[in-house]
Amino acid sequence: MDLIRVCLGDITKLEVDAIVNAANELMLGGGGVDGAIHRAAGPQFYEACEKVEQWRPGVRCPTGEARITPGFDLPAKWVIHTVGPVWHGGGYGEANVLANCYRNCLELAVEHGARTLAFPAISCGVFGFPAERAAVIARREISCFSLVEDLFDEILLVGYDEEMCDVLESSALKAARSLTPPAA
Repeated sequence: MDLIRVCLGDITKLEVDAIVNAANELMLGGGGVDGAIHRAAGPQFYEACEKVEQWRPGVRCPTGEARITPGFDLPAKWVIHTVGPVWHGGGYGEANVLANCYRNCLELAVEHGARTLAFPAISCGVFGFPAERAAVIARREISCFSLVEDLFDEILLVGYDEEMCDVLESSALKAARSLTPPAA
């Protein structure tokens, strides 16, 4: 079985150790995946997010970093919150920041013993990151991180619709090419 699998569905219903929330810096809910997770996790989840120390006023989780809270009413034990970059054309380090999101989420998952993990398409909604680029970054970072040791049983890339699932599926070959050194 491949470590990384693409699935179509509602990330809030997945029975995995941890799900990733494409959050905002305040971590108190928003639209898209963030809002869905907050609604499904229940009021204790909101309270747990409020208790995360603010790094600076209005920022509990700076862009590119990750924080973790219990999942409460979700099937997942943990929710790993990360704030992806807003796309500004690609010349402002957006790809590096998105890669940091994946690495930081993977590190928190390992620290908390999560063997199964589900990621949404971070930054691909209202933040405008091109889905094809984001999917390649996701695959590359997960693959590189997982090469080190047998850290995970399964990592899901969750598409919110068929189109996103197709993008996530096609990213496998592109990501593999980016990991292969050029022929001498």
